[in-house]
Amino acid sequence: MSDVNERIDALVKGNDVVLFMKGTALFPQCGFSSRAIAILEHFGVPYETVDVLQDQEIRQGIKEYSDWPTIPQLYVKGEFVGGSDIMMEMFESGELKSLVGAPA
Repeated sequence: MSDVNERIDALVKGNDVVLFMKGTALFPQCGFSSRAIAILEHFGVPYETVDVLQDQEIRQGIKEYSDWPTIPQLYVKGEFVGGSDIMMEMFESGELKSLVGAPA
C-alpha cells in the first residue's frame, strides 16, 4: 500500500464519519461539498472533514482508494457511502440517518 493510501486508510478507519471534500466545513469550496456538509450538520453527529484542495496526493489518491471519480466522498464506519447525490438520496429515504447513528 502506498503512503497516500495508508494516510487515507488511517483517516477512513480512524473516524466513524469522514467526508473528503473541497474546502472546509466552515467554508466549502463547491456546491456539492456544501450540500454534503449541510446534510451532516442536519444530523448533528460528530464528523471529520479532509480538504482535498490542501493536499494533491489525497485529492487524487481518494479517487483511486474508492474507485469513485468525484469529490466529495463520504465514509461511515470505514465503508464508502458515496458522493453528495447519493448522500441526498439516502437522506431523503431516511437511510443515511440510521447509517451515521443520528438520534431518532
